[in-house]
Amino acid sequence: MRRRSAGGGGGGEWMEASAPGRRRRRRRQGWRRAPAAGSPLTWAAVVLLLSAFVARASPSVGSLIRLPRGFRLTQDKVKIVGSSNFPVKVYVMLHQKSPHVLCVTPRLRNSEMIDPSFQWHGPRGKIISENSTAQVTSTGSLIFQNFEEGMSGVYTCFLEYKPTVEEIVKNLELKYVIYAYREPHYYYQFTARYHAAPCNSIYNISFEKKLLQILSKLVLDLSCEVSLLKSECHRVKMQRAGLQNELFFTFSVSSLDTEKGPKPCADHSCESSKRLSKFFLLCRGDFFPDAKNLIERFFNQQVEVLGRRAEPLPEIYYIEGTLQMVWINRCFPGYGMNILKHPKCPECCVICSPGSYNPRDGNHCLQCNSSLAFGAKACV
Repeated sequence: MRRRSAGGGGGGEWMEASAPGRRRRRRRQGWRRAPAAGSPLTWAAVVLLLSAFVARASPSVGSLIRLPRGFRLTQDKVKIVGSSNFPVKVYVMLHQKSPHVLCVTPRLRNSEMIDPSFQWHGPRGKIISENSTAQVTSTGSLIFQNFEEGMSGVYTCFLEYKPTVEEIVKNLELKYVIYAYREPHYYYQFTARYHAAPCNSIYNISFEKKLLQILSKLVLDLSCEVSLLKSECHRVKMQRAGLQNELFFTFSVSSLDTEKGPKPCADHSCESSKRLSKFFLLCRGDFFPDAKNLIERFFNQQVEVLGRRAEPLPEIYYIEGTLQMVWINRCFPGYGMNILKHPKCPECCVICSPGSYNPRDGNHCLQCNSSLAFGAKACV
């Protein structure tokens, strides 16, 4: 069953419930109670049970490629033309090669120009052809080899040309606003509940460590990592029954590549079309097999194994139907999504413009009139 998360704001959060509808048969009469909390025999049985599930999990096939949704792949190099009426917005992936920014309008691109002269100015002043980070070609195109966060800003091209030999020189000024952007930080957030030993028992802590070790091994081949976000033990009053101890686990599964961010461009394989087709390994849930499926299978197998047991239930075991998953995407500090301001890159985390900031991993840049730079992480 798939439903919208109640806490969803921006960023696209979806919630799924695994193994819905049923509760553990532990409440039926006839189940024998487990040994006393803290029993070494109880803990050994749980460790052995969890280890068996790892062996039963199918091996992963590997990561698949996810492409930025705001762009279409073409075989030609991406080229962007200007406008004499308004500044044109250009989006460049952080640490990657930019598209070709042309110093012409759509009309001039298809026209003949006599003795054209091009001059580019950016946030740091005049751009010369010998610049190591930005290059101006002989035809006036501006190209960034390794776009850095601080390169974001307004760029102006001054064009001089003659339409024909007989006519006088014409001048044209074209403005571009070039933004750095990043892919969002994607991750899964899982919650699950376990019947537990008394909340002050050290065996709960040992179980937590073993569970995280097993989950980490499950997704390791997918270049993903598991992080514990929260672990709490509570006494729960059951319906028409007494109190029992339960562990509430919250953990995330994210891509190791996402945490590190994109790597700088170092060779010609970073051309826009090639780069986009190769970029960003993620353990996405849309693909099979993936981290989400492996983890769901792991918890379902616990239900199946416990259901076949003839022995008493162990003191610590998974409560059927409590596994839930939220798919979350968040922008890094200094970046945000804004479909109204950036309709051509709706799911990109675009660097915050002057007058805005993002102090933490939210989805949007917040207003700040005193912020004068791109990528502000604080309002000062």
